[in-house]
Amino acid sequence: MIVKEKIAQAKRLLEEFDLECWITFVRESQINGDPTLTFLAATDVTWHSAFIISRDGRTRAIVGQYDVPAIEQLGAYDNVVGFVQGISDPLQAYLLELNPSTIAINYSTTSEICDGLTYGMYLALRDLLAEIDMADRLVSAERLVSAFRERKTVTELQCIQQAVAITEQIWDATTRYLKPGLTEREIGAFMQQEARERKVGLAWSPSSCPGVFAGVGLAEAHNAPTDKLVERGELLNMDFGVRFNNYVSDTQRTYYVLDGGERSAPPDVQHGFDTIVTAVEQAKRAIRPGIEAWEVDAIARQIVVEAGFAEFPHGLGHQLGVYAHDGTALLGPKWEKYADKPLRRLEENMVFTIEPRCTVSGRGVVTIEEMVRVTADGASWLTTPQKELLLIA
Repeated sequence: MIVKEKIAQAKRLLEEFDLECWITFVRESQINGDPTLTFLAATDVTWHSAFIISRDGRTRAIVGQYDVPAIEQLGAYDNVVGFVQGISDPLQAYLLELNPSTIAINYSTTSEICDGLTYGMYLALRDLLAEIDMADRLVSAERLVSAFRERKTVTELQCIQQAVAITEQIWDATTRYLKPGLTEREIGAFMQQEARERKVGLAWSPSSCPGVFAGVGLAEAHNAPTDKLVERGELLNMDFGVRFNNYVSDTQRTYYVLDGGERSAPPDVQHGFDTIVTAVEQAKRAIRPGIEAWEVDAIARQIVVEAGFAEFPHGLGHQLGVYAHDGTALLGPKWEKYADKPLRRLEENMVFTIEPRCTVSGRGVVTIEEMVRVTADGASWLTTPQKELLLIA
């Protein structure tokens, strides 16, 4: 279903971006696959393979003989052509038949999701096309691939929403489980077991999904849980997501562990939490098609800084889909490491996280991560946003 939806989408994008032909060219994809292949084949291929979509609506897959049945079973291609000795003859013959003025291929200097063609495969393809005087027709497919991954189809959105629903079930179970004296590692193991019981995978590497961060420590985002204890008078935050039908969620929640005699969080902790809630809400209100991604980041960043906290050292939010970090446009500042991603304009059916953070001295980190979908005139929540600080007695 998803492959058919995405190929139909690709045909429309070729027309939108005035491209004649798009080729995804891969080999031994389990080892060195193009990230786009998951939308075009939903399986790995072994030998040199070309997945070709043309502006006139024709689709063809040219693959090694033993890969033909798996690709045919998708029912997504007009023709699946197998070869034994090599891809040169069938690929060159088909391109001569199409005679496209432009041939878009998957390379980019700024977007990792669009840069799936290895340099070696680029050279191999260029040489094949040079033999039929088409090497000068190669262009980057960056704009097409960005839109292809970022504009989620109906089925993709349904998968992401289901991943969110399961994640929120696990958050509820985890909240009931938490108590002072547990270790980060024990909490992580509990959440992974909850995922297994629901027969879903983890959104990223098991070593750091979930990320569990108790109190004040050296570990920051992307680190594995440790034997550090959940202690009273400190913050606890966690970063977690699951994989459902190959699509993921990515959420964070923050807790405060009540100290002796406390019935609510102290003012410094509450101030930090309220600041982050405001930053999330205002960022969500700013999201709409056409706005540049950095503008959303700037709104949340200003709220955090004006509340007296240090600027958070990362972008406000990323896209997600098949991967937790998935998409070219990024809700982030104009920093070198983000290249031109913050300059991209938001489009309908992009899915983003919003995840500002602040540090409360002597207590730990406050961070909330919500997920939103860009709609025709704004944004809608995919997660149920955390509005109240969760208290552990």
